[in-house]
Amino acid sequence: MSTPTACLALADGTLFFGQGFGATGDTVAELCFNTAMTGYQEIMTDPSYAGQIVTFTFPHIGNVGVNPDDDETQDPVAAGMVVKWMPTQSSNWRAAQELGDWLAARGRIAIGGVDTRRLTRAIRQLGAPHVALAHDPDGNFDTDALVAKARGFAGLEGVDLAKDVTCAQSYRWDEMTWAWPDGYTRQTAPKHKVVAIDYGAKRNILRCLASAGCDVTVLPATATAEDVLALEPDGVFLSNGPGDPAATGAYAVPMIQGVMEKEIPVFGICLGHQMLALALGAKTVKMNHGHHGANHPVKDHETGKVEITSMNHGFAVDSQSLPTGVLETHVSLFDGSNCGIRVADKPIFSVQHHPEASPGPQDSFYLFERFANFMSEKKTAHA
Repeated sequence: MSTPTACLALADGTLFFGQGFGATGDTVAELCFNTAMTGYQEIMTDPSYAGQIVTFTFPHIGNVGVNPDDDETQDPVAAGMVVKWMPTQSSNWRAAQELGDWLAARGRIAIGGVDTRRLTRAIRQLGAPHVALAHDPDGNFDTDALVAKARGFAGLEGVDLAKDVTCAQSYRWDEMTWAWPDGYTRQTAPKHKVVAIDYGAKRNILRCLASAGCDVTVLPATATAEDVLALEPDGVFLSNGPGDPAATGAYAVPMIQGVMEKEIPVFGICLGHQMLALALGAKTVKMNHGHHGANHPVKDHETGKVEITSMNHGFAVDSQSLPTGVLETHVSLFDGSNCGIRVADKPIFSVQHHPEASPGPQDSFYLFERFANFMSEKKTAHA
């Protein structure tokens, strides 16, 4: 057997050895698992994974390589990755680079040859652990030091990570979703002016807004209500993002409350959903191991339909804390946790899951159209 060149150390002292690829060195983070069978590149570049190392339960990671079109942000945001089988040479007509080379060029560490089934069971039973991941081509590891680093990781509770992944300044977005045979095209006849607050926005969310007829202006997470209203938007979108929603809410909640006073349509996704809930007076809680995957069944209470959704969150809205006038619209059929809310008789709503998928099913794309319809109705009422 070849000498291990990577080590994953859990804070409880458990060690997993394997073969390293990508960058060398070590990093510390929270460990989660993702059950998606596709989209490893999109997952690694999803800003919601800041501060986390991702264990992929699907074994064929790296088999289609990577390409510039599938990045959800400019560079990988997840701290590292854990896979069962070492990536083989890629085979796909869209591949532009091998996964290992891509990770190495972007400073992200990965480990292969790990019993991911055992690791996933541990995460489910014990909660998302703090870990240290090291890659040394010579196989020299100070395991005691790695365990100490894992134990020294502060964790994600109480941490505002949105400020680390948000845009530095505002920008416009008009690229629409990918479609055969033209790929990404531009929105040339938008009907609605939307301000999107970037708590760690995925590009495909912005594409879905453009495809729903929106002229999108993206503002940093720290934007104030005055910043937003100065642009005279038809609607305000609250994006996904990482970290503890209560920490980000310190500056996000006053902005959202200021926007809601003007009764402008508001739509939130993931962290944006949690931000809206906090602004309405609800609370959020840290989950044991979170929801990360592309096969999560969510029931829409208002239609009775079940959607298969993409999810990525480690915190959730406490449905018991929802105030009067705020309705629970969606729930997870895995554990009954809250997955959607709306304000009664107002065009304000949000969901915990990702209707833009990338990766995942597109069952929930109608939510972008619902947002567009709310903006159309508001314009008609004031015409």
